[in-house]
Amino acid sequence: MARPKPEPVQVIKQRRDAALGKLVAGIPYLQYLGIAFERRGDELTAQLPYSEKLIGNPILPALHGGVTGAFLEITALVELNWAMIWEQMEGSPETAARIEAGDFPAMPKTIDFTIDYLRTGLPRDAYARARINRSGRRYASVHVEAWQDNRDRLFAQATGHFLMPSIDG
Repeated sequence: MARPKPEPVQVIKQRRDAALGKLVAGIPYLQYLGIAFERRGDELTAQLPYSEKLIGNPILPALHGGVTGAFLEITALVELNWAMIWEQMEGSPETAARIEAGDFPAMPKTIDFTIDYLRTGLPRDAYARARINRSGRRYASVHVEAWQDNRDRLFAQATGHFLMPSIDG
């Protein structure tokens, strides 16, 4: 019995990028803030492009704390959902086809989210990455770090706990 020929890497990358694009497009507040995600392998980096509407204190000027918090929480939620999608896309072809069609698992629900504002968010682009510390069937713990010009100089970080959606829906 002959083994099926593997798909070209470029086709797999396009399928993953399309799935991420559909996931991000389905979150209206993410669209309002202008947040975009870049994928490198299974790692996501969120980008919050600078806009005047994001300034909370025009005297400094500084990014609004609520925008910073939303940016961190959205990054954590998308990372959790992407981790679920990633596993499912690598599974059966039927599941991969459902995800390609935009049939995503439900978003996790926030239990708590603690933000550490380490320094003023300057009026420029911001970036964030989330790391899943623990993810089980019912609960997940995620740590998020945000920076602007230098990855080693964080301006905010957060830890969140999330209720994972049931597998049935």
